[in-house]
Amino acid sequence: MKNMFYFLLLVATISTAQTNNKTLAKNNSYSFLTDSLNIEPQLEKFKLAGLSLVVFENYKIVYSNQFGLKSANATEKINENTAFSTASISKPITSFLCHILEEKGLINLDDPIDKSLKRWHLPKSKFTENHNPTWRQFLNHTSGTTQGGFADYYEGDTIPTIKQSLLGQIPRYDKEIEFEFTPGTNWQYSGGGYVIIQMALEDTFNKSFAALAAEHLFIPLGLKNTTMIQPNEKGFLTNIALVHDENKKVIKTGIPITPQVSASGLWSTPTDLAIISIEIQNALRNKNNKVISHSVAKKVTEISVLKNAVGGWSYGWQKSFGYNNYDWFSCNGSNTGVGGNTFATMTDGNGFIILANGEKPNRIPVIMQAQKKILSLMNWNKKIASDTVQEIPLPLKQKLIGTYNDFLYGQGVETKIVEKNNRLYIESALLNLFKSKNDNELLYLKNGSFKVVDYPNLLQFHFENEKPTSVRLTRNNLTTDVDLEYKAN
Repeated sequence: MKNMFYFLLLVATISTAQTNNKTLAKNNSYSFLTDSLNIEPQLEKFKLAGLSLVVFENYKIVYSNQFGLKSANATEKINENTAFSTASISKPITSFLCHILEEKGLINLDDPIDKSLKRWHLPKSKFTENHNPTWRQFLNHTSGTTQGGFADYYEGDTIPTIKQSLLGQIPRYDKEIEFEFTPGTNWQYSGGGYVIIQMALEDTFNKSFAALAAEHLFIPLGLKNTTMIQPNEKGFLTNIALVHDENKKVIKTGIPITPQVSASGLWSTPTDLAIISIEIQNALRNKNNKVISHSVAKKVTEISVLKNAVGGWSYGWQKSFGYNNYDWFSCNGSNTGVGGNTFATMTDGNGFIILANGEKPNRIPVIMQAQKKILSLMNWNKKIASDTVQEIPLPLKQKLIGTYNDFLYGQGVETKIVEKNNRLYIESALLNLFKSKNDNELLYLKNGSFKVVDYPNLLQFHFENEKPTSVRLTRNNLTTDVDLEYKAN
């Protein structure tokens, strides 16, 4: 994922159409969602083969629906048990597997990962001479490795080994994976880093990655339609959605093979992904969790890096969003001809999963609209305590008004602080996409920091000669400073 702006656009969300939810009352069946989402016409409009979604609330699945076909070449409809290739949603699953194995005393994620590699070893680099990267640094993309993502393969193709993948003997790459900065000092999304984790696990346990994931996660959770077994291997699923191109044509066999299993080889359903998400949410509150412990859930979902990390990242999960003032753990998956998103709140047990079998131009508009409407209709609103907010002094308010570089996500998008009705608001093309509005209020907290409504990090502005020169982003115990390019409106 080289283009992180597009990545944010993809995962984020939300069309500009507004929905008046005052006339839509929630009921026990949640059937109001079907009419409001209006998926079927969207499938036809955008030439999308099919879509499957699940909504959960208060730690329970409350709505599940499927639309369209498994294959445009046939008439079989997608059902609740139809699995999709989920691409990078594999990464947080990999992270949970690693943390579970660590909790069982089988690996140590703070050890240098090279000690566990047998078939191949990390390339020598000036960046690692005095900093041997640990498992944990590969899990949160701070190892410094290259190789963002990978091409898919199909029946009849020569399938590379993961050693060949790391050596760069695959499409998209012409050289061995390498380091671009000292581990732990920066952030860079790296699917190749997760392939290193896959090799380390397989070399350590002498088992396939798919077998390890099944043994420690999928089977204990009772997941019937989730696997990391690939289509060219025995035991692959039979009820699957085929991948489609922009013209709604099945791509080759329609069943992509992904040797980089830990990075993008997971097949699953929204229902099974919701079961995993709810298990995590229950573990976070330490109640009703069966497989994932409270300690592991906290470690995997906690914010672990802010610097240059597109608003924040944990161990496999993106932590960039604050929809409705909740803290979310989320992940976007995007393979050729298929993809989707998983979003879940850290508290209260809310969230949704959407998967669709079409290319980006076909699925993204439909997914964006569905996500926006779910967020609007479900009324998951976490209020900011009024006793933590204070009035912004007029001199400070006047200093802040202006146009800046993108200090929220670091994606080069012009960001403004404007005054409306004696209040300050952030205007950003990214926030406009996320919530279909450009009136995210900038609140001044009594501790001297600022909070943007629907953005998860706190902000502290620094001034020189009465002009803002930098902003410090803070979440939990992490901080990062962003230089401001300021010009008055």
